[in-house]
Amino acid sequence: MPENKIVPVILSGGSGTRLWPMSRDSYPKQFLGVVNSATPIIQDTINRVTNTQLFHPPLMIGKDAHRFLLAEHMKKCGIEHPDIIIEPCARNTAPAITAAALYIRQHYGNALMLVLPTDHHMDEDNASFIEAVNNAAKVAAKGYLVTFGISPTHPETGYGYIRRGQAVKDSDHTFEIAAFIEKPELEKAKDFVSNGEYFWNSGMFIFPSNLFLEEMRSLQPQLVASCEQALLKSAKDLDFIRLDEKSFSGAPEISIDYALMEHTKRAAVVALDCGWSDTGAWDLLWQISPKDKNGNAIIGEGYALDSKDCYMRSENGPSITTFGVDNLVVIATKDAVMVADKEKAHSLKKLIAHLKKLKPELIRDNYRTYRPWGMYENIHVGNRFQVKRLTVKPGQKLSLQMHQHRAEHWIVVSGTGKMTCDDITKMVTENQSFYVPLGGVHSIENPGKINLEIIEVQSGAYLGEDDIVRYEDKYGRVEK
Repeated sequence: MPENKIVPVILSGGSGTRLWPMSRDSYPKQFLGVVNSATPIIQDTINRVTNTQLFHPPLMIGKDAHRFLLAEHMKKCGIEHPDIIIEPCARNTAPAITAAALYIRQHYGNALMLVLPTDHHMDEDNASFIEAVNNAAKVAAKGYLVTFGISPTHPETGYGYIRRGQAVKDSDHTFEIAAFIEKPELEKAKDFVSNGEYFWNSGMFIFPSNLFLEEMRSLQPQLVASCEQALLKSAKDLDFIRLDEKSFSGAPEISIDYALMEHTKRAAVVALDCGWSDTGAWDLLWQISPKDKNGNAIIGEGYALDSKDCYMRSENGPSITTFGVDNLVVIATKDAVMVADKEKAHSLKKLIAHLKKLKPELIRDNYRTYRPWGMYENIHVGNRFQVKRLTVKPGQKLSLQMHQHRAEHWIVVSGTGKMTCDDITKMVTENQSFYVPLGGVHSIENPGKINLEIIEVQSGAYLGEDDIVRYEDKYGRVEK
């Protein structure tokens, strides 16, 4: 165990497009239970680093649109007052990690930082992971920038590879890095597996923060300067550290491998054996999922006949049936169905680019929209009306607001709501309703211990979500 605690840095800026249609821009894969339907993978990642003897509280980095979701998931993992850095724009992993290193230096000095993506699965107990972290920490303390390498179990073409060099002196399962290799063709991947000198590139790292910044200044001076200004001009908002947008957008958009690891002379790789898998594509999820005797992985309501090696998943969508097909991915959600050749699952970004031109809301929006107070789900849209289902969490409150183009009628189906419109405040319980006329200044609060479930009927000439004027909001969403 290292003498000083490690600062975990969790990267949550990705959109997970290769897991569409489950993963959307507004609610990407890290917030979903893509492996275990009961647990979002972001919570699995946070829970790996909650040992307070080894780790400081995690530092989270993500998008502004997801800030309340990030805070909620950290609090569910026992971190009541999380530190969350908000990226004002997407610049890839190198600027995000650099901003984190600068923040860590301010608050923890020359601490070790453990960089983790949110979307990895490990099926062994946490002991193997912690053992590898301890090994990596010892090597990093000797002056190395350390990544974790996964011993390949099969010739995977969806991962990058690392070729190991000579062993690091007095270190267990640790090697200097001879080369990074891009995602290979199948025959080359087979050679890598049989060779024994190659690891899968996991995208996880341990860096001494000062050494990391020193190397980055040498290799990427403009990037570091942009991140320094972004942090210097940052603003604190509730649990969030908002990086300055103008400064941060000046950083080159580049990954940490291309910016640093492929050029530094101080890179090392530590072997990690913990049943690791990237959850970035449907074929990778098929590999780690339980299967029937014909190799079909079926999640949700699905039925396969004369079919084999398929990945079938219905998430609040219709039942899936297959007949006489092999090697397909079939994903059904409430508003979309996707069918693809499993061998082409890694190329789903091509489909996403196509759909963005034809119907961008299919890529952008989840049929459920999440808010800091809970979520709402669109049920039906018609001419001058729409119906939604609202879920307000215990102790939470919608902003005090007004609509200029619509009226609303709320029917409580579960729980108790404290509802306000202009000078009227009323407790409304199951099977009771409350009416808000056009222009009424209104709010909903859940004072109870269970979720408040409401059916909302909107009527009016314009029903867009941008028809909201906020007057008060506990989540800081009132424009100044």
